[in-house]
Amino acid sequence: MPTRLDPVLLRSFVAIADAGSLTRAGERLRLAQPTVSLQVKRLEQALGHRLLDRSPHGLRLTAEGEMLLGYARRILALQEEALARLSEPGVSGTVRLGTPEDFATTHLPGVLAAFARAHPRVALEVTTDLTLHLIARFSAGEFDLVLVKREPAGPTEGMRVWREPLVWACAAPLAAVFAQQAALPLVVSPHPCVYRRRAIRTLDRHGRGWRIAYTSTSLAGAQAAVRAGLGVAVLPKEMVPPDFLVLDEAAGAPDLADTEIALMLATPAPPPAERLAQHMVHALERRGGG
Repeated sequence: MPTRLDPVLLRSFVAIADAGSLTRAGERLRLAQPTVSLQVKRLEQALGHRLLDRSPHGLRLTAEGEMLLGYARRILALQEEALARLSEPGVSGTVRLGTPEDFATTHLPGVLAAFARAHPRVALEVTTDLTLHLIARFSAGEFDLVLVKREPAGPTEGMRVWREPLVWACAAPLAAVFAQQAALPLVVSPHPCVYRRRAIRTLDRHGRGWRIAYTSTSLAGAQAAVRAGLGVAVLPKEMVPPDFLVLDEAAGAPDLADTEIALMLATPAPPPAERLAQHMVHALERRGGG
């Protein structure tokens, strides 16, 4: 048995378990697929156990892999917590963070939990809203820092902390919707929205008719509408529920370029907000989104 577990190998293993494939894990970690595969093989060899069952239908964890996954998450979380606490243990106060709901739901829970454990004297006030409202409220001084969606070639304010690959997603009954002549029914967020704008501009550029079938201010509401077969939505690739279908070029869906999540920090910012900003940048970078 090995005398230690390499965090680099554990991170690749956790990424595969979360993404469900070597390719998506590599995208998340910004590593080539063969590199990710090699790292898992090294981990399997070190432990003397097969951690993943590979088949034409995809990957699934073995019993040993399921056992290791919980430990791997705890090891990586403790590592992040130790680094954060040792770097600035005495920080205290309240931080007002604004973020899009979908990003907060999918990517932030672990990041904020690690920060809270490392800085128990910091209170977090997290508000979710549409990007346009977040920017306006940030400018009005309501937030210490915000995460906002933007186009890669958009405004330069803020620091990019995440790149969002976008896909077309629908329920099974709409699998052939791009092959039909009728206007494409869209499930969107209210105007203005980066994903809404990206969907409409992409369809217009390809000469494809469309109509707004359902508008929702929440990710849960949009997913419910898609699940009910009301239309097609543009979603970040990692936020597509398992029961949805991803429509690609083979289904006639035009390619969607990536968007970005940027972090904006108030000037001057209170020390707890500066510390949280640093933590988020480093944590999201380690998760492979920067």
